[in-house]
Amino acid sequence: MAKTKELSKDTRNKIVDLHQVGKTESAIGKQLGLKKSTVGAIIRKWKTYKTTDNLPRSGAPRKISPHRVKMITRTVSKNPRTTLGDLVNDLQRAGTKVTKPTISNTLRRQGLLKPEHVQARLKFAREHLDDPEEDWENVIWSEETKIETFGKNSTRRVWRTKNAELHPKNTIPTVKHGGENIMLWGCFSAKGPGRLIRVKERMNGTTYREILSENLLPSARALKMKRGWVFQHGNDPKHTARATKEWLRKKHFQVLEWPSQSPDLNPFRKSLEGVESPCCPATAPKHYCSRGDLHGGMGQNTSNSV
Repeated sequence: MAKTKELSKDTRNKIVDLHQVGKTESAIGKQLGLKKSTVGAIIRKWKTYKTTDNLPRSGAPRKISPHRVKMITRTVSKNPRTTLGDLVNDLQRAGTKVTKPTISNTLRRQGLLKPEHVQARLKFAREHLDDPEEDWENVIWSEETKIETFGKNSTRRVWRTKNAELHPKNTIPTVKHGGENIMLWGCFSAKGPGRLIRVKERMNGTTYREILSENLLPSARALKMKRGWVFQHGNDPKHTARATKEWLRKKHFQVLEWPSQSPDLNPFRKSLEGVESPCCPATAPKHYCSRGDLHGGMGQNTSNSV
């Protein structure tokens, strides 16, 4: 519900004056162009507290002061790739100790996050809050990723305002004509890794369904998943395509409903970090300059054959 405009002090006082001379709430509302309920609320407040001034509001005070809010907003405006962890550390050095969710909520109020995505993630968390550990052990998590010879060509998340997606600060430089890469699909569960395969064709809906057909059920059997195991994948168009949904339904695969814009909730993302950046000096001293090198490096970074 949208917020209504707060009545001025003069209007509130005028309501009380008219009430004291014997006018009804309906008459006052008609004269001042206000709803009867609004007039009644002001009169009840005056009768109870002998004032029409705004009373102290309930609830805990903000953990981040307006000055600190400006500080973190300025930080993400200058560097949209700043992480929540970076902001936690910045505020702690400034004498304010808060959690990542607090910062996320604060930035959302500044218009840097989409409320529908926040609500979808909150709904997902509430629905699964009391799920027993055994339920999560019966989930097969999946992901596809691209490994580049030059840095990373995957989606990078940034803090930005609406319509600022093409600002230079919010884009990633690329190599002319691009670099070589290989595409991978893999899955795992709490019981261990499933199959990890190299995707040689263009990854579209048809290719994706072929991958699931050839690798998902064998992975579930190898992992000895219990009856009724659940499959997780994201909201990529090839995942949510009608043909893919119909294929999963016919195979009687139960799919975990997944909130949009939530790749960081998938534990598989963490497991792929070492594979996604084979050229990074922090993870591998060797640089990979061809698909053959990448293929070899992938084998070194995973325990599964490809």
